[in-house]
Amino acid sequence: MSSGGDCKNKDLHRIRFDRGGNRPYYTRPMAPGLPDRVDCARMAEEAVYLERSYALGEMPRLKDLLADELGSVRASFAFTKVAGRPGATVAVQATPQLVCQRCLQGFTYPVAGTSDIVFASGPGLAGNAQRETTDSQREIYAMDEGLVSLRELAEEELLLALPIVAACSTPRTCGRAPIYEAGETQGISGDRTRPFAVLQDLLKKT
Repeated sequence: MSSGGDCKNKDLHRIRFDRGGNRPYYTRPMAPGLPDRVDCARMAEEAVYLERSYALGEMPRLKDLLADELGSVRASFAFTKVAGRPGATVAVQATPQLVCQRCLQGFTYPVAGTSDIVFASGPGLAGNAQRETTDSQREIYAMDEGLVSLRELAEEELLLALPIVAACSTPRTCGRAPIYEAGETQGISGDRTRPFAVLQDLLKKT
């Protein structure tokens, strides 16, 4: 170390990075998480198009219909103005495992749905929106202080696309339960028997 020097390594000067002394190191902030509640009027004014993916298990009104909570729903929201009011076209796609109401077994049900909606706040505005958009046949969706939840909007569209009564598409093999014709039973060995066959033979002999 040289006389009066403050650095080692053959008097090489200490390397100072871009900290600028003891001040905190500056980094550009990360982009915030995608918001769920959006301003409908601003979205419609800017004609914003959004895509989202939600886990089926995150949708509380859907849970009772599911055999399991695996899978997700893909949703798109194309905002637009309808007769001066904010509106949107909502589309969803999913492949949930529903509970069959006949056999109570789970089955896969691919589903897709699309709806054109117009947003309104309060019963009075909803009535006006209904009258103004009669020709467009758009559904009315209530805003909360000008905001809507995209997840709830996707859940609503998915529920509308599902069947009123979920059931397997092939009734004869529904839940793999045995189906018998009228007058038939199944023995312990699994062979089909006709309990009235003996009676029918007796009637033929008389």
